[in-house]
Amino acid sequence: MKAVRIIDGKPSLEESRQPAGNGVRVRVATSSICGSDLHMINNGWAEGMVMGHEFAGYTDDGSAVTVEPNLGCGACWACDEGHRSHCEAGARYVGINIEGGMAEYVRVPEAAIFRLPSGLDVNSACLIEPLAVAAHGLNRARVTTQDKILVIGAGPIGLATAAILQGRGIAFDITARYPHQQAAAAKLGGDIAVSDGYDVVVDAVGTTDSIAEAIARCRPMGRVALVGSLWNPASLDIAFCARELELIAATTYRAGHKHGEFNEAAQVLLQSPHIADALITHRYPLEGAAEAFDTAADRASGAIKVMFEVAP
Repeated sequence: MKAVRIIDGKPSLEESRQPAGNGVRVRVATSSICGSDLHMINNGWAEGMVMGHEFAGYTDDGSAVTVEPNLGCGACWACDEGHRSHCEAGARYVGINIEGGMAEYVRVPEAAIFRLPSGLDVNSACLIEPLAVAAHGLNRARVTTQDKILVIGAGPIGLATAAILQGRGIAFDITARYPHQQAAAAKLGGDIAVSDGYDVVVDAVGTTDSIAEAIARCRPMGRVALVGSLWNPASLDIAFCARELELIAATTYRAGHKHGEFNEAAQVLLQSPHIADALITHRYPLEGAAEAFDTAADRASGAIKVMFEVAP
């Protein structure tokens, strides 16, 4: 089978054996590039791996599925409550510790399989994972319809947050750096006219500058939700303390649970297929891996979500 493996810090197409062993075999239909994939490659953490934790496809019985890529022991308090990323035995991730979906086939534990609701296009279902990340961030921040909300950053996770807010019927403002991001934000109901005094500011960037902007625009005793991961150290200043703000970290999602965020993400995508049109900007075959990763790394190129079309 064809697979994209990271060799010497670069994505390389290879021919390899189909995955063997226990678990469910998935024939991958679509797989998308996450910003974390780019950071992992740059930091040397992906060497030798087949990446891809945002993907969808078909099981051998023909069921359309996506995969909850964070795995746990299944027996601790964290796994019982769906917080597999906090598994006491140590979390593992498809596409990070386990070979992932940038390949024609992948094999995952049964507990990771999420069956798509009827009518949801498998070709856009790779978006369920980032949408679930956004839903989890909003849940962690205790967002309600009564809150005045700002999303900082209109990259993939910022726009995924916009999509979930739109799905919940919650008004929001959003900052967008590039014209193509502004256009996508408008499709998702965001208002680019940014002010101050927000009850909740969602930082979808994760830098010292974006956190400083979040603090400045948040009302005293408001909430700052950090959905953009900090890949480099960031700092706070006295303004954070003086304004008595709450800084809430969020990563991954509640998985394998009846209240898991994958459920909401799938329903939002099912009910609003325009989300895929707003987020997915580039499609490549696996053979175009090098160009796909270069495009994903260059936001000025017009890229938001770059995906591989692996199989029909």
